[in-house]
Amino acid sequence: MEPISAALGHARSILNVGTGTGSYEPDGDQAIVAVEPSWEMICQRPQGAPAAVRASAEALPFRDQAVDAVLAVLTVHHWSEWRRGLTDVRRVAPLRVVLAYDTDRHTQFWFVREYVPEIADLERCRPSADEIAEELDAHTGTTLPLPWDFTDGVFPAYWRRPAAYLDPRIRRTCSALAQTDPEAVERGVRRLRQDLESGHWHEKHRDLLTMNEWDAGFRLIVSSS
Repeated sequence: MEPISAALGHARSILNVGTGTGSYEPDGDQAIVAVEPSWEMICQRPQGAPAAVRASAEALPFRDQAVDAVLAVLTVHHWSEWRRGLTDVRRVAPLRVVLAYDTDRHTQFWFVREYVPEIADLERCRPSADEIAEELDAHTGTTLPLPWDFTDGVFPAYWRRPAAYLDPRIRRTCSALAQTDPEAVERGVRRLRQDLESGHWHEKHRDLLTMNEWDAGFRLIVSSS
């Protein structure tokens, strides 16, 4: 993503923390080391991807100021001790680029509000973008709206394509859905299917169908020292 590349600037060495399969790793000529606690995720990294170290953000196995920058994309809310993790992130690099989201904004997403309100309980337990920014002493965050045809399967990615949530394969890739009571999710999906078949969803959300992008709460936080 261009905003992430711009935020990384001229950093030549980058630690990508919580990289997963590496979907958001820069593809330039920087020296990149990926950090991921899940061996299953590491095994799914594509051939030729940068080297990966199995470790957690809370205990990064690197010396102080080891790299120019740390990148953390949609991962902090998965950390067991997120404040401790951010402290270690600050230790290993003078530049920190973190993509997070406003949890309150997610609780107001139509899928949550109208179909599976139980997701809101999960979101309220997660660190929000403003909390992360405060912990990093970053006082500004750039809003990154979601295009209507966004290809990454993050939870609100299908804000204008509601039928996608009927697909169990798509639901399995969204942590907010995977970590919510399956019965609540199934109940919500049944109601959504009914509203799509009757045309009620399209009538109620006709304004969304005219929008090319929507603010789902994603914020790019940049912190330096």
